[in-house]
Formats: sequence, structure tokens, C-alpha cells
Amino acid sequence: MDLVLFEDAMMHICKINRILESPRGNALLVGVGGSGKQSLSRLAAYISSMEVFQVTLRKGYGIPDLKSDLANLYQKTGLKNLGTVFLMSDAQVADEKFLVLINNLLASGEIPDLFSDDETDNIVTMVRNEVKGAGIPDTRENCWKFFIDRVRRQLKVVLCFSPVGTTLRVRGRKFPAIINCTCIDWFHEWPEEALMSVSLKFLNEEESIPADTKKSIGQFMAYVHQSVSDMSKIYRLNDKRYNYTTPKSFLELINLYRKILSSKNEELKGKIERLENGLEKLRVTGAQVDELKAQLALQEIELAKKNAEADHLIEVVGVETEKVTQEKAFADEEKIKVDQINIDVTAKQKDCAADLKKAEPALLAAQEALNTLNKANLTELKSFGSPPPAVLMVSGAVMVLILGQSGKIPKDRSWAKVKVMMAKVDQFLDSLINYEKENIHPNVLVALEPYLKDKEFEPEFIRTKSAAAAGLCSWVINIIKFYEVYCDVEPKRRALEDANRQLSEAKSKLESIIIKVAELEETLTTLTNQYKAAVDAKVKCQQEADATSATISLANRLVGGLASEKVRWGDSVSQLKEQAKMLPGDVLLVSSFISYLGCFTKQYRIELLEKKWLPYLKKVPKPIPMSLGYAGANVFSLLTDDAIIAGWNNEGLPSDAMSTENATILTNSIKWPLMIDPQLQGIKWIKNKYEDLVVIRLGQRNYLEIVEDAVSSGSVLLIENLGEDTDAVLDPLLGRMLIKKGKAIKLGDKEVEYNPNFQLFLHTKLANPHYKPELQAQTTLINFTVTRTGLEDQLLAEVVKADRPDLEEQKAELTRQQNEYKILLKSLEDDLLMRLSSAGEDILSDSALVENLESTKKTAAEIEYKVGEAKKTSFEIDKARELYRPAAARASVLYFILNDLNKINPMYQFSLKAFSVVFDVAIQRAVMDDDVSIRVRNLTESISFQVFQYTTRGLFECDKLIFTAQMAFQILLMNQEINPVELDFLLRFPTMPNTTTPVDFISNIGWGAIKSLSAMEEFRNLDRDIENNAKRWRKFVEAEAPEKEKFPQEWKKKDALQRLCMMRALRPDRMTYAVQGFVEENLGVRYISNKSVPFAESFEESGPSTPIFFILSPGVDPLKDVEILGKKLGYSATNKNFLNISLGQGQEVVAEDAMEKAYASGHWVVLQNIHLVKLWLPSLEKKIEEQSEGANDNYRLFLSADPAPNPASHIIPQSILEASIKITNEPPTGVHANLHKALDNFTQETLEMCSKEAEFKSILFSLCYFHAVVAERRKFGPQGWNKAYPFNTGDLVISMNVLFNYLEANNRVPWEDLRYLFGEIMYGGHITDDWDRRLCKVYLEEYMHPDQLDGELMLAPGFATPPNSDYVGYHNYINQHLPQESPHLYGLHPNAEIGFLTATSEKLFRTVFELQPRESGSSGGQVTTREEKVKTIVDDIMEKMPEQFNMPEIMAKVEERTPYVIVCFQECERMNHLTDEMKRSLKELDLGLKGELTITSDMEDLSNSLFFDQVPPSWTKLAYASLNGLSAWYADLLLRIKELESWTSDFNLPSSVWLPGFFNPQSFLTAIMQSTARKNELPLDRMCLVCEVTKKQKEEVTAAPREGAYIHGLFMEGARWDINIGSIADSRLKELHPNMPVMFIKAVTQDKQEIRTLYECPVYKTRQRGPTYIWTFNLKTKEKPSKWVLAGVALLLQI
Repeated sequence: MDLVLFEDAMMHICKINRILESPRGNALLVGVGGSGKQSLSRLAAYISSMEVFQVTLRKGYGIPDLKSDLANLYQKTGLKNLGTVFLMSDAQVADEKFLVLINNLLASGEIPDLFSDDETDNIVTMVRNEVKGAGIPDTRENCWKFFIDRVRRQLKVVLCFSPVGTTLRVRGRKFPAIINCTCIDWFHEWPEEALMSVSLKFLNEEESIPADTKKSIGQFMAYVHQSVSDMSKIYRLNDKRYNYTTPKSFLELINLYRKILSSKNEELKGKIERLENGLEKLRVTGAQVDELKAQLALQEIELAKKNAEADHLIEVVGVETEKVTQEKAFADEEKIKVDQINIDVTAKQKDCAADLKKAEPALLAAQEALNTLNKANLTELKSFGSPPPAVLMVSGAVMVLILGQSGKIPKDRSWAKVKVMMAKVDQFLDSLINYEKENIHPNVLVALEPYLKDKEFEPEFIRTKSAAAAGLCSWVINIIKFYEVYCDVEPKRRALEDANRQLSEAKSKLESIIIKVAELEETLTTLTNQYKAAVDAKVKCQQEADATSATISLANRLVGGLASEKVRWGDSVSQLKEQAKMLPGDVLLVSSFISYLGCFTKQYRIELLEKKWLPYLKKVPKPIPMSLGYAGANVFSLLTDDAIIAGWNNEGLPSDAMSTENATILTNSIKWPLMIDPQLQGIKWIKNKYEDLVVIRLGQRNYLEIVEDAVSSGSVLLIENLGEDTDAVLDPLLGRMLIKKGKAIKLGDKEVEYNPNFQLFLHTKLANPHYKPELQAQTTLINFTVTRTGLEDQLLAEVVKADRPDLEEQKAELTRQQNEYKILLKSLEDDLLMRLSSAGEDILSDSALVENLESTKKTAAEIEYKVGEAKKTSFEIDKARELYRPAAARASVLYFILNDLNKINPMYQFSLKAFSVVFDVAIQRAVMDDDVSIRVRNLTESISFQVFQYTTRGLFECDKLIFTAQMAFQILLMNQEINPVELDFLLRFPTMPNTTTPVDFISNIGWGAIKSLSAMEEFRNLDRDIENNAKRWRKFVEAEAPEKEKFPQEWKKKDALQRLCMMRALRPDRMTYAVQGFVEENLGVRYISNKSVPFAESFEESGPSTPIFFILSPGVDPLKDVEILGKKLGYSATNKNFLNISLGQGQEVVAEDAMEKAYASGHWVVLQNIHLVKLWLPSLEKKIEEQSEGANDNYRLFLSADPAPNPASHIIPQSILEASIKITNEPPTGVHANLHKALDNFTQETLEMCSKEAEFKSILFSLCYFHAVVAERRKFGPQGWNKAYPFNTGDLVISMNVLFNYLEANNRVPWEDLRYLFGEIMYGGHITDDWDRRLCKVYLEEYMHPDQLDGELMLAPGFATPPNSDYVGYHNYINQHLPQESPHLYGLHPNAEIGFLTATSEKLFRTVFELQPRESGSSGGQVTTREEKVKTIVDDIMEKMPEQFNMPEIMAKVEERTPYVIVCFQECERMNHLTDEMKRSLKELDLGLKGELTITSDMEDLSNSLFFDQVPPSWTKLAYASLNGLSAWYADLLLRIKELESWTSDFNLPSSVWLPGFFNPQSFLTAIMQSTARKNELPLDRMCLVCEVTKKQKEEVTAAPREGAYIHGLFMEGARWDINIGSIADSRLKELHPNMPVMFIKAVTQDKQEIRTLYECPVYKTRQRGPTYIWTFNLKTKEKPSKWVLAGVALLLQI
């Protein structure tokens, strides 16, 4: 554990350690979640060498599992003697029943049924030896006790509970051992020193933070934490929203700060590096241009030189080429000649060859002949001494040939010579072989001729002589033959030789020419190569020059093209470097915002940031560098840019600033975000942003398996529709409690691999959830509630889409384009920088790169141009759209008014989705007009009225004016038509204290308000005008309806709101009517007409996914309307398509089956009284949501429920109310509406059904008026009816039937019978109070009278029974003749409504004030704590509390106990009982506040009562009836005690008795009768009291009467006592409870009681009347007593 042990932490460790080390030491650590309770407990346990055990919650973990865990702990500690700490937190108390076991464990160690009998026996056996060893008898009981003692010694329980809410308080009372058997250690908020030390510990690890600012940063972090904690209290006070700061939140702030600082530092370094790289490339490029230009000049000189050389070579090559061409031409001619010669030679060769071929046989034969010769046969031949002649002849021929070749023929051809010739055989043979056969000398031929002619010179012949000789012979013959042929061929051969010679010469010549040409070509080639080399050099030089030129061009393009970027990047680098310096401060603000402000609404965010944090930053000792430290700075510019925001907007995020802030918090928070999203705009964005989103709800089937899969696979998980509590199994996931070095997490009893890519989003639809600090510490709360401006923009889009779809499509397309352009521009700039930074050393050699950069730049320029054009177009579109803004603004204001109505009553829930439907309907119903301004006016009015109608049908009558007034005020404020300061005065109604009115027609409070009002510029001198013109102002103030009168003097010219301000000071009771007039004047008469929407119209708006929800009221059955409409449309029980289910025990399954069937078949289902099935409501909610899609179009669901008596007991799920059309069915208010509604129960056919039509109609009309009056009279409270009765239309309809039957059955109208039936049975059946019964009877006597048939009967002043008419005629008669609503219509005095009208108007303004948008800093915070205030009150009461009456002493004073004395004793005893209880309870509470006693529920109730200035219930039980607050009640109590002290001093009856001062006034009045009866010896049961009202006041009475008693202190309500005429008289206006003079009460016998001209006036203890009735006084009247009965006249002891 990475802990910072500051002083408080070490103290806690020491405390916990001391507790653990003490015998049977158990600890209760109390502190909000995230305070470090568990961490420090683990450390303390480690110090004490103890193991720590915590239960591992899993799905379905219950009592048996806990018992199993505890049993294991018992065995571990009791048998193995291992010290163990059982650590348990709030989150692990999955069921409150767990604490029953913990309570037993702490109290006694004995937990029933923890072990089975076998296990118990086993434990006893295992410890038996140790018991013996300790010297204790080893009985079973001793062994078990030994085991339990060791468990209690070794098992330490540490409970970590949160003090938030009432949970701990309730647990402490239910399970006292949690408090009594533990040592409590309170973990308070960390002090500033702790916050500082923790922050500095982690900040010191950050090297990127300047050392000298670390302390300032730590101080600021501590201040942020504390300021948010303070603001959360104001937030709760003003907006009733809960936000908690915990130490864990502070640690998360530090972690987030370090994370963002680190990432931003890296990011900035990267950006600076990239930009500097780009700038360096541009700088290098710029520097290279001059070098390149110089290089280009040299290259151009070299290029000229190369060009000259190349030109010279071109000339030389030309000449040489000409030569070669000529020679080649000549060679070509020669070649042609040679070719011709060659052809001729070839022909001759062929001819010669052919001829020579003929000689070949001879040659071959010669050759063959030679082949026959060899050395052997020649030697043989040579060896002949004397050869035959033939041989000799052959040898001679051979000699001629061989030796005669020179032309000299040997003459000697003898054998000897032959032998000589043949001497050398080999040589001889060679001469034969190599004989030159082609050149035989002619002489040889001549010499051989004789031989050849000789016949014997024939080889075959010779062979006979000698084979060798035959061979030689054949040789000679064939050689000669050859020669002869050869000689024939010779000319040809010579010709061939000549040809060959010519050919040879020609070839030689050609060869020489070719050689010459080759030489020339070689020269030419050399020159050509030189030329090519020169040209190549020239080209290369040109290319180099071109490249240099291109490079210069590229450089210029690069430098020129990115010139603007160069400047901008240069600025950016400077800015980024500056930003890097400012990062510690900027990140500090951003991380503080993300960590703490997500839960707050916009105004609180601004308040904290701009009015708390920024001023504080200016005060820190060492300034923290920052760039965002000014009001209005966009703090999140550090984390977002236009491209990111545009991407979010494209994904469906609203474009307002609040939504952007929320999205930034959500994407950057290191804790899981929890979205408060009642309008579902955040979840819509999340679902669009993440394509593979896994969406679940807690409690759905197998949801835990889905969570596990998501965690292990790294999915994005959304848990939607969270309630205020989460499943404890998910705690490790919410708190990111990773194990195995962050690779796994434990969910329940299963270890799941943790994928770092896993993301979790939590979502709730609740508008104002109250999440525990533990959950808030684990998550980042983000308030996605739609803002007024954000909604206005959305609605503007809707209204323009409906009215000008072309504009809206264009706008939407433009917006989308603009967003894409922003994203593209960003990516292009990134691409540009990336290309530059990734370019090589020589950027100018990479033309593709430069071209790409140019292309990028060009695209960016085009986009910027398009953006500019789009802005112009957008401006034009916006200009056209803005014309419709008033309609959207009006709708936005109205939605927020609707959204706040749940503060009045939690039944008033309206979703944005449902509002949008109403908005669309309003647009469709608005009157079209070509003039846009008129059309917008029509739209605005239509939207206002449709929303008004939609809303008011679901509001109770008492709340409709509140809504309408708020609507009027907000619309006028938005239009800047009223002054907010004046509205604030009207609503808050500040009065100048301690002022006394100078005029009697204005109360002191009213005058205080006039003085406050006069301090305002617009009302200057109002107080003087009233004083100086009192008569005119009196007339105005005392008018019956001053709101309709004109103000005196110049004040009549004031505007409507200013007149309201003055009216509230002058006549607060008329403000209800005045506000109605204000609404009518500013919004129109239809906003106050109060006409209900027909059910059929409401039904048209319903659908399969939109149920109708009836909010029930007593005496009204809304389902009658459903049944009537159902029958018209063919839905009824008989048709089996109308299912009416009244929910209650066991009906849930029936209801679900009915819904399933109806969903598929298109039936109607009515579920009545769903408030009776609290546990089934979540299932119903889910069912309705499931059935919102895919249902039969005819399917309808109708729901009904009673509203909860207070918000705390409200149970109807919000989503059901939001999805439904809500309809309230209350009796209408006012006689006018009630009378119409009463008549609406009948038709023209009803009027014509009776044979006595005139009588029937007249009496029926009177009956309707009677019904209207008795139903509406209840609004006057106890003065109207002592008790509230549920009179309903059923009573009226049955009475009509009775009337019809009795008229048909009787010839004359039976008035008495009818009045009796109506007054005692039909309506009287509801009545339980006798005085109310009398009132009902009098009404019927007044309204049903024979005069109405014969003459004219006045039902009310100015309203007579109507003449005979038809149904419509009666309605018209009511509209035309019924006076405006006033108490006169009920027989009451106008004062009767002052009380309830004043209360109603006070409630109206109080509620409207609460609905006003609050300033975040409007509350200055409480100066004293609640406990301090209560302690002050306790001390004050105890200090003033007199001593109790000493009853023995008092009783000893009296000798005779008269009835009066007994009454006095009884009163004193009662007072003693009361004061005794007061002292006892106050002392007990005082000790509790000091911490010396545990605060019990009774003490808490007492504390609450004292704090809220209410009389505690425990005192009320023993006290007298009173409606006063505690302060007035206690002052009254002291007066009563003083009165009793005065009486008990001498027990003489006071001269005038203060009757209201008695606990039991009846006892004193009875004592009067007892005293008289005893004195005159009269029977008590025949006595009665007579009341005479004197003309005296209390001060004028000096002595008690001889009989009876004077009483004083009574008040009259409903009339006054006129002293002058000695009778009851009409009240004076605004004099509600005039004092009665002293009254003389005496007892007489009943027969002497005068009853004529007397009004039986009931006497009540308080204005509550009813149960506080004590007596009836008969008072004189000059009017008919019935008048005072109808006026509700009564005497009151207290007001």
C-alpha cells in the first residue's frame, strides 16, 4: 500500500491498533467512503500481527454464506488461536439481516445456529484438553464457553460505515451492539495539512514541475478539494442535488494531474520536435538556395564550354563522315565488280571442274595402278635380270615419263638404266606418286606414242609377265589419258586462272578500300565517340544545371509555399515552448475540473472556476505559471481541439459548450464515468462513438457473465439505467481493485483476467440521483442534463427542419462538411509535418516529397477556401434560421419549466422525448403564413399553448396556476419584458423588520413590504403617497376585488408586474386572482380558462409505446371515460379485448399475462392502483420498455395510481411517468366549472325523461348547484366543512334518479322527502360530523324550495334559478348569469377566502421562487449548525421553564373543593404532566447532544421538531389543542402557567376567566353548571348554559359574578359581534377573527332556555374545528340563523 502517513493518519492507526490490542476490542470506523478506513485497518492489523478477513460478495450471497464465513472464522480463532480482524464495510452489508449476526457476535459472541450439533461436539472435543490444562472442569458448557471466550479475544471486528444519510443512525438503534460494544473512531474530512502533505509527497516525484511551485500547487489542490466540498453543501441547499468529496477524490486528482502532465509534456515535446524539424528543413532549404545559385552559374559556364567543344566535333565528324561516305560508295561499286567477277569465276570453275571430273577416272586408274605397286613387287621387278620385252617396254615408257619431263627424252632405255632409275625403290615410288601429271612435256608425249600404240602395251597382258609391270603399264596409260583430258581443259583452266587473278586483284583492291573505309570509320567512330562524350558531358552539364535550377525552384516553392506555415510553425513553437512552461498550472486547472466539476451544472462550474479557484491562484505565495488563468478561458483547449470536437459532434454529441466539457471529462477521466443523463443525449453519443459497445442493465439475466467477458476481452461496456444503488459484487470493478500486478480482478468469488483495453461507462436516467460517497469516490459523476442553450439549438434545428427543410438539410450538410474539414485540415497539417520530419538529409533531392507537400498545402488551401465559403453560406443560412430562434427559445424555456415541475410533485415527470412529440405537434398545428415573422409568432404561440395543454392535464388544480405563473414569468424574463429585480421582490417578498403601519388598512407586515418596495427606483415615494392619500388608498385596498380596480394616482400607469408587487404588499389574499389577471394580460385568456382536454383528444396522442397514466383523486373515477371511449371504438370486456385489472395481492402475474396477450393482439389493458404493488413496479417498468417496440398498433395500456402523500414515499418509476400521457381527474375548482361539470353528467334526453318536466328541470338544476357548492366548499378548509368528504358525481346521478322516481310517483313535489333523501342519505351518507350535517340540511332548505317553481328563488346573490330551458340553454344561462367566483356563491363572507387565498398565494410564490434558477453562490451558508441551533432552543426553553405546581401544598390551601377548585387542580396536574415531560425529554436530548447518551428515535424526533419550530409529538399528546408553532406555543404555555399561578394563589374565581387557557375548557363550563345546580339544588342533567355577550372588555370587568362566570379570549370566525346592536353581524372586510367581548356564561334549566332569534354557535378550541369542538353557545341574531350556518360562523378559543 502506498500510504502517506500524515499526523491524522498516524493517530487513526494508533487508535485502531490500541483497539485491536485491547481485550475484546472491536472498532466502528465512521467516515465517508474513500477516507482510508480499510487501508489503515489493514496496516494496524499488520502491526498487531493479525490476519485480515473480508467477505467476498458474489451473486446470491446471503445469510447462510455469511454464517459459513463466520463459522470458519470462529474455528480459525477459537481452535487455532490465530488473531484475526473481521473487516466489514457498508458495501458488504448486502442485506441488513447480516447485522443481526454481527450484533450477536459483538454483544455475546454467541450466534444462534452457527454450528450444527456435530460441529459443536467436534469443537468441544478439540478444546477439551486445553480446558483441562487451564484447570477448568471440562464440562460441555465450560468447553463451549472457553471456545467462545477465545473467539471473542482473538476475533476483532472492525466495521467501516459511512455517516451519510440515516443508515448508520437506524442501524445504531436496531443493532445497539454496533455502538455499545465497539470503540468508535471518526474519520473526519482531511485537514489542509493532510491534503498538503499527501499532495507534496506525490508532486515531489514529478521532475517536470518546477521545484519552487510544488508547494503552491499542493496548496491549490487542497483548496480545490475544500472549495468543492463547501460548494457541494450550497448545491444541496439550492438545487437539492448531492455531491460528495472524499479523500479518494483528492488522490484521484493528484493521479490525474500527474498522468495528464506527463502525457502533455510528451505530446508537447513531440509537437515541438516535429515543428522544429519542419522549420529546420525550411531553414536549411533557404540557406541552400544561394549556394545552389552560385553552383548553377559555374555549371552554365562549363555548359557553354562543353557546347563549343561539341559544336567543333560536329564539324570534324561531318567532314570525316563525308569521306567515309565517299569511300564507302566507292567500295560498294568495287564490291559490285568483285561480285560480278566472282560470279564469272564461279561459272568457269564449275565448267573446269566438270571437265576435270572427266579426267578423274584416268587419274583414279593411275592411282589404282600405283596402289598395286609396292616396294616388294618393285624390288621383284628390279631383280629381273633380263625382263620380258613387254616388261622392258613398260619400263621404257615409265622412264620416258619420269626422266623426259624436262623435254629431253632419254635415249637409253635399257634395263640397266631402268634399274638405275629404280635403284631406290622408295624414291622411285614417290616420283610416281608425285608425278606432275598436269605438265607432261610434249616430247614425252611424242616418245610415248609408239608404246601406247603397241598392242602388248596392255596391263592385263603385262600382268602375265609381271604384276609390278602391269601396274606401271596401267599407270602410264591412265596418266597419259589424264593428261590428254587435262590438256583439253587447259584453256578453260587458264581462263579460270585469269578470272581468279582478276578476282584476286579485285578482292585485293576491295580489301584495301575496305581497310581504308574501316580506318576512316574507325576515325569516324573515334570522333563520334568524342562527340558523344562531348554531348553527354554537355547533357550532363545541362542536366546538372537543370537539376540545380529545379532544386532552386523546388526550394523556392518549398520556402515560398510553406512561408505562412513557417511563420505559423515558428509562432507555434514559441507558443508550445511557452505552453510547456505553463503546463503545470494549466494541467492543474484541467485536472481539477475533470476530477471535481463533472457533477455540477454550468453555473456552479463557472462559480467554482472563475470566482473561487482563479482568484485563489493569484494569492498563492509562489505564482504557478499558467496560460488559462483568466475568466472565460477555455480550460479544455489543452485536451481538445476543433477536430476532436467536430468528430464528437458527428457522432451525435450536442454542440453546446456544456456537452463538450462533459465529453472531455468522460474521455480523460481516470475513474469510470457515471453519466447523469435524463434526456439520454449522452448515451446516444456513447452508442454512436463505440461500435462494438456491450450494453447491459443491472439485474438482467446473466449480466455478471457479460461483465466478466467484457473485462477479459477488453470490450467497451455500458451499464445503463442505474438506480441509486449498485450491486456490491461490482465494487472491485468500480474501484479498479486489480490483483496479480494489475493482470486480474476478482468479481465475486471468481478471478477474471483484466484486459487493459477494457472500458466501463455507467449511465442513469435519474434526473437527480443521490449516490453514496463510496460510489462517487469510485466514479466520475458527469451531469449530461441538457442545458437551455443546448436544447434551444436542437429545437431550432427541429423547427427549421419542419418549416424550412431545405435550410436545415443545407445546414446539416454544411455542419457535417465543416466538421470533416476541421478533421481533414488537422490530418493534413499532421501529414505535412510528418512528411517533413521523416524526409532525408537532402530534402531538395526529393521532388516527390515537395510535390506531395505542395499538394497537401494546395488541398489545405482549398479546404480553407471552402471553409471560408461555407462560413459565408453558413452565415446566410444561420441568418435565415435565426428568424425561427424565438420559437426554439420559447420551447427550450418551457421544457425547463416542465423539467422542474417534479420539485412540486414527483408525479410530474416529463421526458425530452415526450416533449419533442408535443413540440412537433405544435409546429404542425401552427397557422401557416408567408410572412416569416408572423409564422414564427404563430409557431411560438402554438408551442406555448400545446405545451400548456399537454402539461396542465397532468397537473393537480392546486398546481396549475403555479405552472402557468412560472411560464408567464420565464417567458417575459426571456423576452426582457420584466425586471428580474422586481420579480425577485414579488417572489421573495422581503419586508423591512420592526415597522409599524401608519394606516389601519395595511398590516405591519404589508407596510414593511411597502417600505422595502419604496427603496427601489420605480417605487420611490410609494409609502409617502399612501400616507398622504390614505382615503383613496383605503378605498382601493378595501375593495372586494382590488385586482380589477385601478391603482390611485400615477401608480395606475405601472406595468403588470409592478402592480403585482404593490398588490402583494397591500392585499396578499387577492394575489391568486391578481396572478390570473397577470397571466391573462400577458399570455391570453385561454391560459386561465381551466377547460379540461377531452379524454378522446388525449387518447389520440397515445400509442402502443405511450401509455395513459391517470393520477387519481378522491371521489373521481377516470376509468369511466376509458370505458365509454372503448365502447365507441369496439373495446369492451364483452368483446374480450378490454382487460381491467385492479392490482393488489397476487394480481401481478395476471397483469403480466394480460399485457403479453394485449401486446400481441392489440387489446386494451387497464392496470388500476399500481401504487399498491411497490415491489412489482420495476418489473412493470421493464415490461413497458420491452413493449415499446414491435407491439400491435391497437395495443393500449392505461395505468392509474394515487399520488404519494410526500416525496419521500413516492414509488412510481420515473421512466413510466416520463413515457406516459399523464391525466389528473380532479373535481373542477370554482362553482362555475363545477356546475358545468355537474350538468355534463346529463343530456337533453335526461331533462326530457320526466313527466313533470318543469319541476324536474328546476329541481335538477338546484341539485347540480347544490352538488357544485358542497363539492367546492371544501376549499375553505374547516370553515367550509369540518371534515373533507368525497362527494362525487355518483351521488349526483343517484340523486337525479331518486328525484325522477319520486316525481313520477307523487302528484305533488315531496320537498321534505327529497331534502331528507339527499341530505341524510345520498350526500349525508358521507357526512360524519353533526355540524356538517346541519350545514348540508340548510343548503338543501335554501336551494330546494317551492318558490323556485312559483316565483324566483335566489341560489346565490345575483343568481336565481333559471327559467325552463333546454340542456344547452342551461349551460348558456350559467355562462351569462352566474356571478364571478366568490365566497358569496357558497353563502360565506368574502373574508372566508382570505385565509386560504393568502395561504394559496404564499404557496404559489414560495413554489415559483423555488423553481427559479438559483445563483450558485446565493446561499451564504449556515452560520450555526443544526445541533447548535437545537441546543440554543433547549437551553432557552429550560431557562424559562417555571417550577412545577406543588400539588400537596396547593391542595392544602383549600378547605372546600368546589367544582371550580377541582377544575383548577386538574389543570395544574395536567400542566405538571406536560412540563415534567418537557423537562425530561429536553434533559435527555441535552445529554444526547453532549454525547453522553445515545440519540434515540424519540430524541431525534424532538430535535427535528425544535429545529423546525414545531411542537414535539410527545408534548402534543399531553398538551392542549393548538395550531401554533413552537415559539408561539411556548409563549402561550407560559401565559397559561401564569394564569394558573394567579388562580392558585387564593383559589378565588378570576373576575373574568381566560377560557382558552384551559387544557379542558369543557370541564370549566361543566363546573359552571355543577356549581349552579349545587347552589340552587337543581338536577344537573336538566341544566344548560346560557351565553350573554356583554359590551365590556376584560379590563373593564372587576369582579366575578355571583353565579356563572365571565369568560374572555374567544374569537369569532365567519362573522363578528356587533356590540351596538347586540347581535351577530357581517364581518368587516379583512377582519378575519374579531375578538369577542367578555361573555357571561350562566347555567339555567333547559325549560328556561330561550331559543328564538338565536344562532346555535359551535365553540371550537382551534381553527381546525372538527375534533376540537367543546360546546354550543346560543348567540343572538337579527338575521336568519341559516345565514350564519352557511357562513360557517363559529367561536374559537385560539386562532
